[in-house]
Amino acid sequence: MTESFAWLTTSLTSYLLIVAAEIGDKSQLVCMVLAARHRPWPIILGAVAAFALLNALAVIFGMAIANWLPEIFIALAVAILFALFGVHALRMGSEDEEETAITEKSNRSVLLTTFLLITVAEFGDKTQIAVVALSSTSIPLAVWLGATLALATTSALGVWAGRTILQKIPLKLLHKISGILFLLLAAYAAYTAYLAYLAYLAY
Repeated sequence: MTESFAWLTTSLTSYLLIVAAEIGDKSQLVCMVLAARHRPWPIILGAVAAFALLNALAVIFGMAIANWLPEIFIALAVAILFALFGVHALRMGSEDEEETAITEKSNRSVLLTTFLLITVAEFGDKTQIAVVALSSTSIPLAVWLGATLALATTSALGVWAGRTILQKIPLKLLHKISGILFLLLAAYAAYTAYLAYLAYLAY
């Protein structure tokens, strides 16, 4: 029961974090632009395939990091990382978002085009780094599932927005909410690092 609860909690935490981080990000803009010109399902499937691959690479790297570094250093790194993401999101919330223009120049399928665009756009992006950080301290498969479902959700929202009300929800407000969530998670990670430090002293 405890293991199942931990699995569910990790997946849900990853899901909420990545959704907050990815709202209004470039991969969602890619889905919006493509959806304005093409059928939605190939775009969603291409995006999910790209994110599944990128998250798998991030989880593998995160597991490797967990074997190299003590828990206290990992927790501190996660706290700093999330704090930086939070500040970045809050700054984006106070600035105008530049529109991204995507032009298809070949006859490849929409699915393959979406897969390639998002793989290139998101490789090494903040969401992939967040998955690395989460998987180094939590259940890797649960992190992968939560993150991939989150990115599938944001991609579907991007497709929906691209085909209906592209600019009705203000990105500034969404970025501010995302920034606050990141800062809260940074505080939690810092607290985890503090507990690890106390355990180290007691040992």
